[in-house]
Amino acid sequence: MTTPRPWLASYTDGVPHDIATPEESLADLIRHSVENYPDRPALEFFGRETTYAELGEQIDRAAEALRVLGVQKGDPVALVLPNCPQHIAAFYAVLRLGAIVVEHNPLYTPRELRHQFEDHGARVVIAWDKVVETIQEFPDDVRVETIISVDVTRAMPFFTRAALRLPIAKARESRASLTTKVRGAITWAQIQKTAPIDAHIAGPEASDVALIQYTSGTTGSPKGATLTHANLIANADQARSWVPDIPRGTSVVYAVLPMFHAYGLTLCLTFAMSMGSRLVLFPKFEPDLVLKVVKKRPATFLPAVPPIYDRLRKAAAAEGVSLDGIHISISGAMPLSTEVVEPWEKATGGWLVEGYGLSECSPVLMANPVADNRKVGTVGLPLPSTEARVVDPDDPMTDVPAGEPGELVVRGPQVFSGYWHKPEETEAVFVNDPDGGTPWFRTGDIVTLDSDGFVKIVDRIKELIITGGFNVSPSEVEEALRQFPDVEDAAVVGLPDDRSGEQVVAVVVLRDGATLDEDAVREFCRGALTPYKVPKKVVAIDELPKSLIGKVLRRQVRNALMASND
Repeated sequence: MTTPRPWLASYTDGVPHDIATPEESLADLIRHSVENYPDRPALEFFGRETTYAELGEQIDRAAEALRVLGVQKGDPVALVLPNCPQHIAAFYAVLRLGAIVVEHNPLYTPRELRHQFEDHGARVVIAWDKVVETIQEFPDDVRVETIISVDVTRAMPFFTRAALRLPIAKARESRASLTTKVRGAITWAQIQKTAPIDAHIAGPEASDVALIQYTSGTTGSPKGATLTHANLIANADQARSWVPDIPRGTSVVYAVLPMFHAYGLTLCLTFAMSMGSRLVLFPKFEPDLVLKVVKKRPATFLPAVPPIYDRLRKAAAAEGVSLDGIHISISGAMPLSTEVVEPWEKATGGWLVEGYGLSECSPVLMANPVADNRKVGTVGLPLPSTEARVVDPDDPMTDVPAGEPGELVVRGPQVFSGYWHKPEETEAVFVNDPDGGTPWFRTGDIVTLDSDGFVKIVDRIKELIITGGFNVSPSEVEEALRQFPDVEDAAVVGLPDDRSGEQVVAVVVLRDGATLDEDAVREFCRGALTPYKVPKKVVAIDELPKSLIGKVLRRQVRNALMASND
């Protein structure tokens, strides 16, 4: 089935309707940049620069060390790292062997990490030294064979490292937050002493799986979206084609988004590296750290989420730092309002546009044009080579009338082929093409498509909560709440929040005789959940609304809370 693409008429001059991605792998992508820009800075970390030639050597040494350790093509290798130079080198070293990268949030609790390891079964992990002990304490059935420990401070400039070792309380506190001593692990410094890998050793093919990217499902069970080299290269190509005026070899990209997240991974780890950009790495978003770099070299390209833009603009105004020169900013993961866009564009003289994607789509599907015809409040237009339809959620073979809301279904070179070892879940998210063509991926989002081809998200079939750009599964939080002694049952929903998009709110039914201690409930949850998943509010009620089959009706819970807040 060939679908009409009304959005093509709204494309900016110079943006192609389709892309022709070469049959190459991500190992080829980074090799090309190393060859084309050997002396240019690839990475910047607290002021210390790494050239593309140096990055290439680090990748080759790490790849050989992994090969000697027994990593083979198709093996999953876990990365549990913050944004740091070692993260980029480790990512491409794993891929050089044809092995599969599995990204993890290093701030996950032991329980959350263990569940993902149970699913993918990696036996080799490259981890921030702060989480090594957690991994070493996994039960025998998920015990890893080899841990490579990364001390992020070793990638910092000499004087920064020296300052961290001063015998003063603040330095000790900073050092303790960044690194710790570990036992029973190989260090990243050790594997960097390995000889570089033989160039003749075969690498991956475009069709090979490159990445397992975990995405929260409505059941809360871990689902790993398997993305091929071709998927990820296509998405990087689509991003490059969308911003044709960003120069190769001289652009500056800020990595304020975590690279374990699909959004940060594609726009920083693949897109930026394919451009020969200078990638400025921030372990976490702190306005002061970012403003120090802005003073020296504003970002050519800044991917982030609305709260980051707002906080950075306000911090810059308070400190008298000019944001002028930040050229293109692209926002995703949560709605972008004019209240954020207008002051940001006034302060920078550049663009701030909204995009949209999902982990299953590498992740970017759509973006607003970087031009006057962009539409604030929409997620923009489907990217080149991307097809989209709006269908009846109950009959996804049938399109809804033009302009009417329906479920967004998509297909394109960036769309994944399935979840890791989960055929039933894979089958559930694809719908056959009415004319027998390539199946369509069901996004679970209810949208409208206007006559110019712009897409607006109006609702979600999925009940995920998106807070600060991160997905939270209500079921996962509910499970944790039910472990609290005084809680009989629970429902978790997202309520609008100006700062984070949505905030996690829990409604609980207490056991007979119990009274609500909100602080105690939240403290209990902190032991099982990453901080952004912990409910911001806990409300007690007598009974949860349920369907005839006993399913909690979260939508009714959310509507009742919204009404009570009016």
